Amino acid sequence: MLSARSVFQEIVDNDDAYRLFCSIAASGESQGGWENGRIAALIPASQRELAPKVTRHGADEDKHGRIFHALLRKRGLTPAEVPEAADYTMLLERSGIGLAHDKLRRDEPLTELDVITYLAHSRVTEQRASDQMDMLRSCFGDHPEVGRAIRMISHDEDNHLAYCHEELLRLARAGHGRTIQRLLRDCALAEVGIYRDVSLAVMDHMGRILRWPAAKSVLLKAAIWGMYGYERAWGWRRMVQLRMPERRNALGGPAASAREFA
Repeated sequence: MLSARSVFQEIVDNDDAYRLFCSIAASGESQGGWENGRIAALIPASQRELAPKVTRHGADEDKHGRIFHALLRKRGLTPAEVPEAADYTMLLERSGIGLAHDKLRRDEPLTELDVITYLAHSRVTEQRASDQMDMLRSCFGDHPEVGRAIRMISHDEDNHLAYCHEELLRLARAGHGRTIQRLLRDCALAEVGIYRDVSLAVMDHMGRILRWPAAKSVLLKAAIWGMYGYERAWGWRRMVQLRMPERRNALGGPAASAREFA
């Protein structure tokens, strides 16, 4: 039976596919760590209280990158080159979603609008990450090799999403509501297209590695297009809604360590 569980099980069971999966994940998390680190360093004076939370966000992303590299080392595998078409964070940045890397490389303070842009981008992408990790946790949370990593990362992604909700609601109360809604909508509509393209690219590479029959590849690609159709028509709205989270001040403390994966 073709399902997310069966597809991921094939990936976990094949060293080449697993190597590519962990490498793509590690690259994206490490890039997120760098972005958050630069944003924390450039936070404007009006939002300085946010800096420790952005720093914590970046530390979590760095930790996730290390976890995926550790999973590779446990199998004696080295990181693979990430195909350009499968580089989610790079494609988002190239599409103008979030803050441009050129801006982050300059030692100039960000504006309040930049902070709102960062949080809107994070709210959308963390929704994606939280959803993905929730699916993996339900299917593989007890897996002897990857279960602990999935549970830890899933918990962190839920924290990141809660933090984005809380901070955007704070800024909305400060009078930025219309700007926040516009940025969220623009980011969500762009993200669903990029996620579709990345998913198709990843499935294409996995299909070649795992030697899937043509019918299976066609079916998986049709499922990706079907999900995109739903998200483009309606599903994107879940990425722009704001509500006060149950986890308040989710990034208010230090990042949890991941020494067991070192």
